[in-house]
Amino acid sequence: MTAATPVKTSCIFCNIVNKLENTEILYEDNEVCVFRDIKPASRYHILTVPKRHIPDAKSLTSADKELVTHMLSVAKDQIVKNELSLEDARFGYHWPPFTSVKHLHLHAIAPESEMGFLAKLVFKKDSYWFVSPEYVISRL
Repeated sequence: MTAATPVKTSCIFCNIVNKLENTEILYEDNEVCVFRDIKPASRYHILTVPKRHIPDAKSLTSADKELVTHMLSVAKDQIVKNELSLEDARFGYHWPPFTSVKHLHLHAIAPESEMGFLAKLVFKKDSYWFVSPEYVISRL
């Protein structure tokens, strides 16, 4: 039996994961896919997304703890692989209702020190709208 051919959906990230969009995939494994943010907040800005459609961080359950930990590990590996500093990087999730794409995604932005004023607002650490991976894990 062969796998079903992916069909385009209204979720842009599902389409990217299923290679139905012309997006460069920087990394992928069985669980996640990594690609560049289309509106980078600094020199290096990537998104790590689960291949399984999960609407947002509030939709995660305790069964997703390993996935969230894996997402952060992959994002950190990409920062290091690109010879950027983990100490000068920002990682986080937009917290609903402040989500632009209704598919869970982890932002990894580096160098954090080169972020502009607006980017610092949009990706403000531990705000009502942008939370750390550690905060997300603590809620699972």
